[in-house]
Amino acid sequence: VQLQASGGGLVQTGGSLTLSCVASGRTLRSSTVGWFRQAPDKERAFVAGLKYGNSNPYYSDSAKGRFTISRDNAKNTLYLQMNNLKPEDTAIYYCAAGRSVITGRIRDDDAYDNWGQGTEVTVSS
Repeated sequence: VQLQASGGGLVQTGGSLTLSCVASGRTLRSSTVGWFRQAPDKERAFVAGLKYGNSNPYYSDSAKGRFTISRDNAKNTLYLQMNNLKPEDTAIYYCAAGRSVITGRIRDDDAYDNWGQGTEVTVSS
């Protein structure tokens, strides 16, 4: 499956952005999907994940309460709604999909098979 992320940009502290990730080549319906981010000089980190079947979402501590992950199976698209953005949210955001991601590894980037190219989010103070 090919993933194309978009929606990043420059936003002020407290602002909102919605990232999108369109999949082609295979339906995301039966895949676990996730968002990760990589800040400058830091390793890629888990942000949010959603198992196949739209079961309960998983969030990092920093994303909980501010970000919402969702998917539209009809559009084969994954979303990340980000509210109350902070400068520490500045990063390149990547979407990912995997067909064999077990619950215990949903936060592990090496559990995912397919990655989007990344979209950059910059939050100014």
